[in-house]
Amino acid sequence: MIAEPRHFLTRVFQKAVEAADPYQAILRHLPERPKGRTLVVGAGKAASQMAAAFERAWNAPVEGCVVARHGPVAPCRSIKILQAAHPVPDEAGLKAAQELLTLVQGLTENDLVVALISGGGSSLLPCPPDGFSLEDEANLNRALLASGAPISAMNTVRAHFSRIKAGRLAAAAFPARVVSLIVSDIPGDHAAFVASGPTVPDHLRAEDAMQIIRDYHIELSPAMLAEIASTKAPDPQSPIFARNSVHVIASSAVSLAAAAELAQQHGIEALILSDAIEGEAKDIGLMHAALAREIALKNRPFKKPVLLLSGGETTVTIGASGAGKGGRNSEFLLSFALAIDGIAGINTLAADTDGIDGSENNAGAFCDGSTAARLRHSGHDGRSYLVAHDAYSAFERIGDLFVPGPTGTNVNDLRAILIE
Repeated sequence: MIAEPRHFLTRVFQKAVEAADPYQAILRHLPERPKGRTLVVGAGKAASQMAAAFERAWNAPVEGCVVARHGPVAPCRSIKILQAAHPVPDEAGLKAAQELLTLVQGLTENDLVVALISGGGSSLLPCPPDGFSLEDEANLNRALLASGAPISAMNTVRAHFSRIKAGRLAAAAFPARVVSLIVSDIPGDHAAFVASGPTVPDHLRAEDAMQIIRDYHIELSPAMLAEIASTKAPDPQSPIFARNSVHVIASSAVSLAAAAELAQQHGIEALILSDAIEGEAKDIGLMHAALAREIALKNRPFKKPVLLLSGGETTVTIGASGAGKGGRNSEFLLSFALAIDGIAGINTLAADTDGIDGSENNAGAFCDGSTAARLRHSGHDGRSYLVAHDAYSAFERIGDLFVPGPTGTNVNDLRAILIE
């Protein structure tokens, strides 16, 4: 038996985050030194930590600039840290994107550009097409976030409404060699989808973006639709990308394996369900709860004690009525908590590995078989919170939020279900 299940689940989360430590990951993927300059560019929730780690590992002259979200950042000696808004872009992000594009101008074939990319970079690098404004890109982001589309689909659309995404930053750096070091928050670890791939072109088509807009009923202005429909993304087979290389240096799969190893050291069998789960958060919560109930009540299909682990990135579709405070992990967990109401022996943590779930201060939350009852005893119905997409408020009311603070990395969500 685990004496303190929530302490154990916290250690599971910490172990998963440690496995995605930028310094160790970058050490394993240092590029060959160039004859000319070494220039670092980058963007994402882990941008400042990756930049600081690269400076430490490179041990040679380096310059450059990366864009992180507003909030605490890791200090760097020679790499400039800019900050911008996430998840809806702001003016600071617009200026930062232009600064990165300007920075890579005038390089030679002897120069090296190291791109440090992590999740969140799409919002941090707004760079709308000529003739469009920051507000146009902000409206696009809001529509995408409310649509329920998976992150890969959202980034396909973003790639067709940008002057920096889908490999365009790498194209601007030609003829320099570009090495992209990527911390993936994308199910399946498709490098071109992380931060909408500013240095990684892909076989993206305008037809694909328009189909996504139709499928998820994303409402955009006629001018924006016309722009997306007519935009041709850079060709990955172009000679300008021939010398470039791409490395996914940290991912959900590696972090889940580390979490499983920790559980096994405590004598608990750990099973990784998947590192690439997508879908509506409340529905994924019901699926996980059904499996947890089966194990707790019937000791099948897996024997107790067991730790179930999963990763990936769920979505929350916001209807016309809008939403309260929350995020995909807290919404998953509230749905899960309602479905295990009254069942003993199940303790669960769902959290974003970057330390922030949605736009609040929590990474996620804890729950167990008493969560729904404690909400009722507080005078509130968990189902009402779920319908209102206000899961943060539900867990805040009963003191079950998980608030580790920003972690400095981002390898998707972690769901850990301990069944004793």
